[in-house]
Amino acid sequence: MKIRKFMIFVFAIGLSALLAACGGNEEEGTAKKGDKAINLAYVEWDSEIASTHVIGKVLEDLGYEVTLTPLDNAIMWEAVANGEADASVAAWLPVTHGAQYEEYKEDIVDLGENLEGAKIGLVVPAYMEDVNSIEDLSNHANMQITGIESGAGVMQATERAIQEYANLKDWELVPSSSGAMAVALGEAIKKNEEIVVTGWTPHWKFAKYELKYLDDPKGVFGGEESIHTFVRKGLEEEMPEVYQVLDNFHWTTEDMEAVMLDIFDGMSPKEAAEKWVKENADKVAEWTAEKE
Repeated sequence: MKIRKFMIFVFAIGLSALLAACGGNEEEGTAKKGDKAINLAYVEWDSEIASTHVIGKVLEDLGYEVTLTPLDNAIMWEAVANGEADASVAAWLPVTHGAQYEEYKEDIVDLGENLEGAKIGLVVPAYMEDVNSIEDLSNHANMQITGIESGAGVMQATERAIQEYANLKDWELVPSSSGAMAVALGEAIKKNEEIVVTGWTPHWKFAKYELKYLDDPKGVFGGEESIHTFVRKGLEEEMPEVYQVLDNFHWTTEDMEAVMLDIFDGMSPKEAAEKWVKENADKVAEWTAEKE
């Protein structure tokens, strides 16, 4: 009996040690998994869906567990500022997100531009050769501008343009949606008809069709903007590799529009991002390279 009790005691001690070891390994694994987890916040615009999925794919390929979180614009900024999200590559500056930047600039780290040449304005098909400026518009396109959602920045600017340009005083801005505007543009181009739409760059329509912005001599639509990357404070110290990749991230409107067009043509954002990353290995290598 004494031997049996001793064996039971030894077995219990061994089992406890084994469970402790397993528990320790599980805890260590969880911590390690947490160390490799990254949350990217973005606003659900076609452009930011494209950029966020691409940079997310790059980080996934480096072994990170990436969560992509779509948020309302204001909440996106707040989430990074309070640390609920780690980063965003979706800041349009200096105008579109200027108010949010001013509110949260002390609580985030701005890594600078990841894309230059963003802009808004009035757009027409290239075959409308007699129209190159807003001032050239007269009785074109039934004197209608096909817009998107009411309240959008480009819609507010267009309303100002109708007031500022005397030749637009009898024109009508027709609100719809981003998708409906794109459909109307495509249908007009198929029929070689005149159409004027509210436009912005980057957008897949510039990769699919031959279009042009109308000059804006009164400057109603403002100048070019750039899209910035911003991260939470402490990210550089806690996740230096992620910080490095995000700091290196920079591409062109053509790059972004290629991803957007694949999504428009039926690919999922994940598939389109994977395709672009595979086809642009040299550019991705620049993002993942360590700075000297």
